[in-house]
Amino acid sequence: MSYITDGFDKKVVELLNEGAVGFMPTDTIYGLSCRALNEKAVERLHQLKGRSHNKPLIVLISDLKMLALPKNLSGVVGNQITEYQVFGSGLDALGVRYNKVITLVEKYWPGPLTVIFDAPRSPKWLHRGTKTLAVRMPAVADLQNLIKQVGPLVSTSANAEGERPAQSVEQARKYFGEQLDFYIDVGKVKTQPSTIARVEKSKLKLVRQGAIKI
Repeated sequence: MSYITDGFDKKVVELLNEGAVGFMPTDTIYGLSCRALNEKAVERLHQLKGRSHNKPLIVLISDLKMLALPKNLSGVVGNQITEYQVFGSGLDALGVRYNKVITLVEKYWPGPLTVIFDAPRSPKWLHRGTKTLAVRMPAVADLQNLIKQVGPLVSTSANAEGERPAQSVEQARKYFGEQLDFYIDVGKVKTQPSTIARVEKSKLKLVRQGAIKI
């Protein structure tokens, strides 16, 4: 039976660390999320949505260092990274060397700006052949705290491909029922979509205007 709660509690942390896929609020809308560095969970999320194999998901982080991957995988058990202090040790594994882009994003993050980075070295289950990653650092304290505990999350609208995104737990349950491991109900979530920009030649190029101007 799916776990239903009204916040990012300890059980949600536990479920995510075990590979759960759930319905939860982000800084923009409700969405489906799981741990980005759990390949099985990410593939399951794609299957639940019926999403095209070559469409990557947005990655949510709480710290710029989460853009980087450890030089060795001594902190990795199966698909779980157990020691988050290894982020930022030099090699990219979300595929982005954050020291090269920090001046571009530090005045917008945390905030509703999704940045598309070239990420040829990111895990294939994240870039889906595009060799790019769309990343955002939410400015929601509770969500940031959750990400600090479980690592980067992927996020996508809560709907089957071609359907309208669910804006409540009730709508989401009609789509997914007991297929999701948890549902977080905080009432209606309605904000402006994020601005989307791409990093090109060390500059941010606007892709879609949203909540903030760049």
